[in-house]
Amino acid sequence: MSSAARQPSLQRTLLLWLLPALALLVPLGALLIYRIALIPALDALDRALTDTTVALEQLIDWQGDRATLPISAQTEQALRANLVDKTVFAVTDPDGRLLGGTAALTALAQPLAAGQWDYHDAVLGGEPVRLVTHAVACGASPERICTILVAETRTKRAAARRAALLGAVLGALALALPLAGLAVLAVRRALRPVESAATEVASLTPERLRAVDTRGVPSEVAGFMRATNQLLDRLRTAAAAQRTFVADAAHQLRTPLAVMRVEAAELLAQPHPETMKPALKRLHGAAERGSRLAQQLLALARAEGMGIDPTLPTEAVDLRALAADNADLWLQPALDAGQDLGFDLQTAWVRGHPVLLGELLGNLVQNAIAYAGPGASITVGTRAHDGSVELVVEDDGPGVLPEERAGLGRRFQRGRQAQGSGSGLGLAIVTDIARLHGATVAFESGEGGRGLRVRTTLPPAKTPP
Repeated sequence: MSSAARQPSLQRTLLLWLLPALALLVPLGALLIYRIALIPALDALDRALTDTTVALEQLIDWQGDRATLPISAQTEQALRANLVDKTVFAVTDPDGRLLGGTAALTALAQPLAAGQWDYHDAVLGGEPVRLVTHAVACGASPERICTILVAETRTKRAAARRAALLGAVLGALALALPLAGLAVLAVRRALRPVESAATEVASLTPERLRAVDTRGVPSEVAGFMRATNQLLDRLRTAAAAQRTFVADAAHQLRTPLAVMRVEAAELLAQPHPETMKPALKRLHGAAERGSRLAQQLLALARAEGMGIDPTLPTEAVDLRALAADNADLWLQPALDAGQDLGFDLQTAWVRGHPVLLGELLGNLVQNAIAYAGPGASITVGTRAHDGSVELVVEDDGPGVLPEERAGLGRRFQRGRQAQGSGSGLGLAIVTDIARLHGATVAFESGEGGRGLRVRTTLPPAKTPP
């Protein structure tokens, strides 16, 4: 299992609480809707039976000690009329004698006091019915009770239950999907400021340690973001102190190293015992490397300092002219190394800082001189095509193994096949300056698979002079 799969997710945690709660609440809501819709429908059907019972009560006639139910065939037919269900009734006198209706219904009678009503489900002749029982006083004595029973089959009630159930289910489904979608949307929307802040933090680089915008961030994570900004502020302070130290140290070392280099060159030029020549050459080489390292450290500190400054001054720069103007600085070192330095220059305008672009180009050429080895050919090329500008420095030396190229832009990183005496800072400076100019640096094999080709692709100047 990958670490990403094991990483706790706030969004997943919230949804794991919200969605099951919705899954529980929606059926409960559906049950409530079912009950709310069904009860009035059943009450209306019971009221219809009640009306029939009241009509039968009005028909009871009491003569002396004898109760009768004078009802015509037409009236009885009207009382039994029902398009869906079958309705039956029975009326008994205080002695239990049937005054009218269906005799089988009297077996379902419940003992009630005068004026009482009873509603319940029953079975008549093997068929489920809804039964209404009502007790009325017959004659002068309230203890003399006539019982009226009205029963109806439950077809309409079953239909009402089905309709209520269907409405509840459809209503639950109509609510469940939008509610689930709203829950997911609400969680994502609530976490969007957190994701934006995380994206902003992820975009920070050592050169651009700006504070993260906490506006719109939920209060639950605002404290964490403030702590992050405080940490970034401390990192900026530490990085600035480091750059200042490196720049100061390099600046202080540059003069004595330059003096050592000049003195060593003069000693080599003057007569001296032959046995001292190797030592003097080593001294001169060490002074050269030290001077170059101090210069690179200053360039690195300058590039990093400008990388943090969003108001970096820029201007249109022609890389062709930049390379031509600096060619004299590289020709003698290339000749001293026994190398052939050539140029394939075309007009290529970019917008950038001329000093930093000069450092970028110089470090590329000096890196090739340092590592290509004796007898190597080095070519510096500039060209503009397909909406971009390319600066290419290529050599046919030992090159760098493909698996090592990804690390070439890091500080003090050198390939295992490197034969020169460089410090491993040159390409790191190139990468930093390129990033500052919105450029990319690619490390490739040279022509025929030999050597190293460093291709720097820069955005062109929009309006070259």
